[in-house]
Amino acid sequence: MDIYDLCVAWNWIYDADFIGLLDLSCQSHGISLLQIKPENLPQMLSLLVGGELSCRVFFDRASDEDPDFMPLVQWVSEGEIRSINPFEQSLHTWNKAEMHTRLVENGLNVPLTFVLLPYLEQPDITPIDLYKLGEQFTIKPAHGSGGVGVMVNATSWEQVLAVRKEHGADQYLLQAHVDPVRLRDRPAWFRVIYCAGRTFPSWWDPATHVYTPVSDAEKLCLSLDPLDEITAEIADLCGLNLFSTEIAMTTDGQFLVVDYVNDQIDLRLQSTVAEGVPDAIVRAVTEQLARHVEHHCRL
Repeated sequence: MDIYDLCVAWNWIYDADFIGLLDLSCQSHGISLLQIKPENLPQMLSLLVGGELSCRVFFDRASDEDPDFMPLVQWVSEGEIRSINPFEQSLHTWNKAEMHTRLVENGLNVPLTFVLLPYLEQPDITPIDLYKLGEQFTIKPAHGSGGVGVMVNATSWEQVLAVRKEHGADQYLLQAHVDPVRLRDRPAWFRVIYCAGRTFPSWWDPATHVYTPVSDAEKLCLSLDPLDEITAEIADLCGLNLFSTEIAMTTDGQFLVVDYVNDQIDLRLQSTVAEGVPDAIVRAVTEQLARHVEHHCRL
């Protein structure tokens, strides 16, 4: 049987640069890498299930969008294979309503939020005093990514009722807008990438989606260490080794977790697309993943 240290399943064409950097990092650490893509999935799955191939660590970048990869995920779950992001853990983080509750119960600060039961479960609901959310608020389904089903700048209960029917089987969150303080003439809104024990905080403009890494000097001068601390707490709660979170600082100096856990992360390079992740961070992420796999393989 051939056993690879790391098996990565991927299907998004724009992941090619990231996977290429991951391959280089694995080579530098002596880590063998097996890539499973749509074109070789049937063959690789047959070899894995048949016991001709195996792996020590699995990294899933495909099953959330392509159900054809689910038998591979099932094979991993049935064996003693470590996952970068275990599927069962990921399922919980994809539910924003559940993550909201878990963060609140563990003392993390989040924007004022009301969670509504699914329309199909409770078609008629008692109106909420929206005044508490401010003049405008965001309506978002508990599941989904990329802004699908989200209404920003909502102002009325009628809008809540209408949007709630769009994904009738899902819970909805009504979330107060957060107006971040401005630090050094930029909004104090941050996206932090967590990878296997390391955190990579960036300024992240919610209007342009452009990343700018937070420097060590900025952490010190602007007292931004809580970005790392809060993200590490979220990692302990969700059990994932790779995710991002969004954190904003308010005018009173409070840090609020605005977008709880993002998995999968868009890891396109900033050198190829403006809203991509800074190249240095992507390289650091692949290096950290390789170290994480190397450590596991030595156990």
